Amino acid sequence: MNLVKTLSAFAFLISSSFVAADISRDKDLNIEKILSDIPVAWGMDYLNDNVLLISQRDGHLYQFHQDTKRLHEITGLPVDILVQGQGGLFDVKRSPDYEKTGWIYLSYAKDVDDEGATTLARAKIENNALTHWQELLVTQSRTGNDVHYGGRITFDGKGHIFLSVGERGERPNAQNLMTHAGTILRLNMDGTAPADNPFVGKNEALPEIWSYGHRNPQGLFYNQQTQQLWEIEHGPRGGDEINLIEVGKNYGWPEISYGKEYWAPLSVGHGTHEEGMEQPIKTYIPSIAPSSLIQYQGTLFPQWHGKLIIGALSLQHLNIVTLNDKNEAVDEQRLLNTLSRRIRNVIEMPDGALLISTDSGDIYRISPKTE
Repeated sequence: MNLVKTLSAFAFLISSSFVAADISRDKDLNIEKILSDIPVAWGMDYLNDNVLLISQRDGHLYQFHQDTKRLHEITGLPVDILVQGQGGLFDVKRSPDYEKTGWIYLSYAKDVDDEGATTLARAKIENNALTHWQELLVTQSRTGNDVHYGGRITFDGKGHIFLSVGERGERPNAQNLMTHAGTILRLNMDGTAPADNPFVGKNEALPEIWSYGHRNPQGLFYNQQTQQLWEIEHGPRGGDEINLIEVGKNYGWPEISYGKEYWAPLSVGHGTHEEGMEQPIKTYIPSIAPSSLIQYQGTLFPQWHGKLIIGALSLQHLNIVTLNDKNEAVDEQRLLNTLSRRIRNVIEMPDGALLISTDSGDIYRISPKTE
């Protein structure tokens, strides 16, 4: 048995030697376009090793079969998706117990009296159509603004779902616990509030809230191995931030920020620090306009294991952030600049490759180049 393990380890080392040891340039990567003509593919997830789900912000949902290269549109989405400004269909995620239940979860901007509300729903797929549609939570986040919806979904694998909600362009919302706007929500899989959420039973707070003080969280990832929740959000002019989310904590917006006002080079709120408000793990000045975030778990890029991988919209790159054992950001790389594309979403494929979508409509598979 020990001999088998030794030989397996040796084979892994030999195979690894044919992969670029240091990925520092786009030339070290295989960049393969697998799909085109799906602008602003906001969310992606795999139903299995072969079938990919893709949500398009303009209100379309697709199923892509990698073996046949065939793309099918899935019908049955609600008619009240508000496609306006930054609103539309957002994330799509396969439930952790999908093989047993068949549920997929979706987030979108729901039209409520001509105002958008970030909404969570779930459904099943049968014959390229959604069935068993359940609207789980229409968040109390309505405004007439068409910005800062949030909408990212992640699961903890223990019966809970997390949903990000932006402050909807109204700054005071993020410090107001009587609205869902500007928060990360933690829900049971049926959309109800777990009994152990931090604000359950509090008179001046909504029970679904897990953390607050967020501007526009566009990336959300729960690492089920470390049981840590990572988030990335847009700052104003500068001040995008990565946060390690802890239960019940206040992340400061708009009282503190590393960004500046749009109308003048002045600090937002009271500067960068205030007692009782959390500091980010990393800030970006100037803004990169983050779109999504994962923490790499696979083995295809062994040098990236445990690193945060982030899509950037305005600066059009893939951001690789190295953490130390104290969860401090100690280094970063910027790749895929040569694509010159706004990167909307990044996920890890079943084989450990990366899949990225761009606002221009292309979806790419990213893998290490072999030598």
